[in-house]
Amino acid sequence: MSTWRGVEPPVFAPLGARGWLRAGLRGILVLALVYTGLLVFWGARVLDWVAAKLSGRKLRLAPHITTFVCRGFFSLIGMGYRVTGQPMRGRGAVVANHSSWLDIFALNACQQVTFVSKDDVARWPMIGALAKTVGTVFIKRDPKEARAQQEMFETRIRAGDHLVFFPEGTSSDGIRVLPFKSTLFAAFFTQDLKSVMQIQPVSVIYHAPPHADPAFYGFWGDTSFAPHFLRVLGAARQGSVEIVFHPAATVEAFASRKDLSAYCEAQIRSGFETARVTG
Repeated sequence: MSTWRGVEPPVFAPLGARGWLRAGLRGILVLALVYTGLLVFWGARVLDWVAAKLSGRKLRLAPHITTFVCRGFFSLIGMGYRVTGQPMRGRGAVVANHSSWLDIFALNACQQVTFVSKDDVARWPMIGALAKTVGTVFIKRDPKEARAQQEMFETRIRAGDHLVFFPEGTSSDGIRVLPFKSTLFAAFFTQDLKSVMQIQPVSVIYHAPPHADPAFYGFWGDTSFAPHFLRVLGAARQGSVEIVFHPAATVEAFASRKDLSAYCEAQIRSGFETARVTG
C-alpha cells in the first residue's frame, strides 16, 4: 500500500510481556466481536431481503449491526470516542481526512456509510473481510478505469448510499491534513447529481495516549498493518478519537471541483485547529 512519506515515523518501544498479553486478550475479543458481528450481519441481510420481498419494505437491519460492531471495537480496546455535530440526511457523500485503518471503525460507528478504498485493503487480515461485507467500493488507481468508476459512484449515490471518500489519497500521521486531490470531486458535478446532492466534510481527529508520540495512531511511511494493529491493541493506556461533522454543502453552490475541494479541506482543517485549542 502506498502511504505518505512526508516525515519518518517515530521508533516506538517494543510491547514487552504485558503489552503482548494485552494485545492478545484484546485481539481475541476484537476478533470474536468482528466475526460474530459478520454472522449476525448476514442474518440481518437475509431478514432485510425477506421483508423486502414479502412486504416491499426495507428494514435495513444490517447497517445497524455494522454500527454496533464498530462502536463496540472502541469499547473493547478502551479507546475514547466522541462525536460532534450530526451526519447529514438525504442524498450525498462524505469526505474525510485519512489517518489509518482505524478510520473504518471510527466513521462506521456513528453513521451508515459505504467506503471507497484502494483495492489492496481487501487483502488485509480482518479489515479486508469487514470491508467487503459492509459493501466497501474497491477501486484501482488506473486511469483506464476512471470512467467506469465514476459511473459506479453515480449509481450508488442515486441509490441513496453515502459514499465516504478520502481526498488526501493516502493515510497520514494523523496529526495533520494533507493537501486534497480535487480529481475525485469531478464525479459529483455530473448533470444528474450536482443539483440534488450534498457533500459533508468530516474531521477524524486522534488524540494519542498519555505521554505517547502524537502520531501514535497514524499509519504512514513503511508502517505495516500487523505491527500497527498490535501496537494499538497492546497500549497500556489508550487515547481517543473525535469525529467532527461539519455543515453539508450542496454541490451546485460551487463553480468547480477545485472550489468544492478547497471548501472541504478548509472545513476539515478547521476541525483540527479547534481540537488543538480545546484539547
